[in-house]
Amino acid sequence: MKSTAAAPPPPRAYRRLSVEERRAQLLVAALGLFAHRAPDEVSLDEVAVAAGVSRPLVYRYFPGGRQQLYEAALGSAADELKLCFTEPPVGPPTERVARVLDRYLRFVDEHDTGFSALLRGGSVVETSRTTTIVDGVRRAAAEEILSHLGRIGDTDTDAGKQSTGKQSAGERTAGPQSTRARSAGPRLRMMVRSWIAAVEAASLIWLDEGKQPPAAELRGWLVDHLIALLAATAATDEETASVVRDLLALENPQGPAGRLAELVIPVVADAAHLLTPAPAAD
Repeated sequence: MKSTAAAPPPPRAYRRLSVEERRAQLLVAALGLFAHRAPDEVSLDEVAVAAGVSRPLVYRYFPGGRQQLYEAALGSAADELKLCFTEPPVGPPTERVARVLDRYLRFVDEHDTGFSALLRGGSVVETSRTTTIVDGVRRAAAEEILSHLGRIGDTDTDAGKQSTGKQSAGERTAGPQSTRARSAGPRLRMMVRSWIAAVEAASLIWLDEGKQPPAAELRGWLVDHLIALLAATAATDEETASVVRDLLALENPQGPAGRLAELVIPVVADAAHLLTPAPAAD
């Protein structure tokens, strides 16, 4: 009588990973651990188990141990975070910023504990190199936001551009029909960097509050915050006023700027009594 048992599947062919593939595998495993735990709490043994390799193999690729592995993983995460801020110059600027924030908040959600530990500092694996990586993300984010306002940001990014051969965000046009962007003045740069810092702080508070309000609501509030900062700065800075005029010309009533105007104008109208009366005519 013949056996009816199914034949075992053929063994999977083993393929040796290249150096680049193995290093990428280890970084993916490390990022998975660092995303939801503080870096101080992750051991190389755990990285090895997550990657399905031996501990000595991890050391072969990262002889500096956990510190070197963390810095490499952080650099990889920083590259991913920078991509969150990359948005084609198409459509109303505030809608572009909304799409940027959707990607950014999704990243924060997926890397909650690691993101919080990274930005709050105080970790034993925090060094000048890790600080430089984080600052690089902030500069890149500000550069991208300025590009959507039709301006070039911090010239410190030139060094990075020369090393990668890539076009900086500020060198791209702010829209299909716009001219080459001009350099941003100090007030506008300060305003954008302040907004980036506020986004970062709001993200940390959002994590502390159990990711409430919902991400979409937080994103809308942060876009409103940017518009409000632009308006306040435009009141005393001619360059920002010019940027706001150009921006509003690209907006539509159904977008974030139109919605905020509809909500804020009635509130501002209640402050009419604070205006200085015009001098009476002779």
